[in-house]
Amino acid sequence: MQPPEQPAAGRTRLTAHAPRANRRGRALGAAAAGLLAVAAVLTAFVPAPAKNAGTAADQGPAATLRLGYFANATHAPALVADAKGILDKAVGADGTTLETQIFNAGPAAIEALNSGAIDAAYLGPSPALNSYLSSGGTSLRIIAGAASGGASLVVSKDITEVSQLAGTELATPQYGGTQDVALRSFLKERGLDESVTVTPSSNGTVPQLFARGSIDGAWLPEPHASLLVKQYGAHRLVNEAQLWPEGKFPTTVLVASQEFITKHPDTVRELVQANAQAINWLNTTGEQQKLHTVQQALAAHGGGTLSDEVISAALDQISFDETPLSGTFDTLVAHAAAVGIGEPGSTQGLVDDSFAAGEGK
Repeated sequence: MQPPEQPAAGRTRLTAHAPRANRRGRALGAAAAGLLAVAAVLTAFVPAPAKNAGTAADQGPAATLRLGYFANATHAPALVADAKGILDKAVGADGTTLETQIFNAGPAAIEALNSGAIDAAYLGPSPALNSYLSSGGTSLRIIAGAASGGASLVVSKDITEVSQLAGTELATPQYGGTQDVALRSFLKERGLDESVTVTPSSNGTVPQLFARGSIDGAWLPEPHASLLVKQYGAHRLVNEAQLWPEGKFPTTVLVASQEFITKHPDTVRELVQANAQAINWLNTTGEQQKLHTVQQALAAHGGGTLSDEVISAALDQISFDETPLSGTFDTLVAHAAAVGIGEPGSTQGLVDDSFAAGEGK
């Protein structure tokens, strides 16, 4: 893996390393890791404190924008906007300093957002929905879409039918994350939830677990799903796109805390417009340049140095769009509630599209 690039002057880059859960629930260390993961999720879903009416008014551009995202191909708009300086230029025009922090999965990013450690984040929709509902609609807003597609259940070659998953051990990036909810819901709907062991493991450890036969497969975002297929002999048993009307489901959305939105709407607008610029670049640039830029950004942020074949296959699985696909949210909420992650409720008011690109200040 190439060493991380040095942060540009006037900005800070942080990295959050999620704890790696051991696969075997029988091991004492695994039990402790599991309890820590559950505790992190429950903490992430604690309602955000109510805003102080005396301090919530528009305070102009923020001095600092603290933004979280993942080293995943499904977060390519964030990777590109950061790597190409689109974000720095957008928020820097108002004198705002950009700080970025890398997360492994959504629940950890939500915990940071709700605690005030970051102001905005790219993450999967399930943790965002859970946080919004658990807080009574006060914690955050989805301010834009970013990516659709790019998640699959990849398994060993000898598993060719869904029914063969019974008795297997599968991984997801983190308990309560979007892929974790997707897998648990998929298994429950098919009566397999009691016969399959689901072990949250960081994306970086999954290939090693799979290679030594410690797990039989994993429900993963890109490029991690394509990595297992191209370099570790797995195959796609389920492409999540097959489970949604027209194959469209949100993989990554852009959120901001409601307090930050209220205090610094100009900065939020610049963030949303930078996201739009990055998406436009991804959708219009040549394939080789896009592949190279995403690959370099992934390597710089801990996503590993992956082959062109892996990155190209990953990008082929993803669509980049500013639309958050809010029509899927009720289904996502139902999936999470059905497997005991989060709670049912209305998502009305969750999306704030007033900062959409093209809107004037």
